[in-house]
Amino acid sequence: MSAVDSVLLVAFGGPTAPHEIRPFLEIVARGRGIPPERLEAVARHYEQMPGGRSPLAELTFAQAQGLEQALAQAGPALPVFVGMRNWHPFLHEALAEMAGKGARRALAVILSPLRTEASWDRYMQDVAEARARVAGAPEVGFAPAWFESPRFVAAVADRARASLARVPADARAATPLVFTAHSVPTAMAAASPYVSDLNAAARAVVRRLGHARWSIAYQSRSGSPRQPWLEPDIGNVLRRLATEGERHVVVVPIGFVCDHVEVLYDLDVEARRVAEGAGLALHRAAAVNDHPEFVAMLADLVRGAGVRAGR
Repeated sequence: MSAVDSVLLVAFGGPTAPHEIRPFLEIVARGRGIPPERLEAVARHYEQMPGGRSPLAELTFAQAQGLEQALAQAGPALPVFVGMRNWHPFLHEALAEMAGKGARRALAVILSPLRTEASWDRYMQDVAEARARVAGAPEVGFAPAWFESPRFVAAVADRARASLARVPADARAATPLVFTAHSVPTAMAAASPYVSDLNAAARAVVRRLGHARWSIAYQSRSGSPRQPWLEPDIGNVLRRLATEGERHVVVVPIGFVCDHVEVLYDLDVEARRVAEGAGLALHRAAAVNDHPEFVAMLADLVRGAGVRAGR
């Protein structure tokens, strides 16, 4: 019998309607010194999404539903909840719901494959703060890092393979893959395994694909222009590839588990505009979303935590 009685998927959050965009961004930007003009630009990006909303919540709930079904089929049958850092359902709302349904010991899975202060440490801190707000909140343990999980790698590789299939056959083997992740300040990256996680995950994917040409790029920078952030930027990489004579590129957003605004706008609109202007055909791989292998990986994390807890 597993000591874990529930699962909490922890995600970033996103607006689900146009009137939520700016309140959401105010929460995201709190205390981060992001210039107002940058926030307004991002608001306009959200407004260009279908329905003026982020698909992040919908996709995260699809991941949760898939995980709950996988656990029901092969055990252990556990309820799966979703808690967001920056929008509804907020973490404290999810924990209150869990407490109301009798949850006492939850496993939290942070839905970010790469570890840094912004993508893991803050999530853990926010869960702790949310627990303090909720009477009777369940204890929460965290699943280990999963950036090299074979099933995550298989899901990313499958998405990349499908995108490569859109490249003309005679150019496919030589087409470069560019793996992207959110840029972060270089000081933050230096204090974390973020870059090594990204490189290890990308190497595992290309090994599975058997594809020789690949590189890393960063995207979606949002901080002060005076502060150094991780490079190279995806736009600069695309321009360089074009000057080197490339005609096709496959961009794999390995640092994101959902096709949300950083993918749908920053890659599909901004990066594609750069690529087309340079005469380069950009083929963007889908994020893992609710890919069966990714859902199976989440189930493996839950079962692994249950085994450890039961010893």
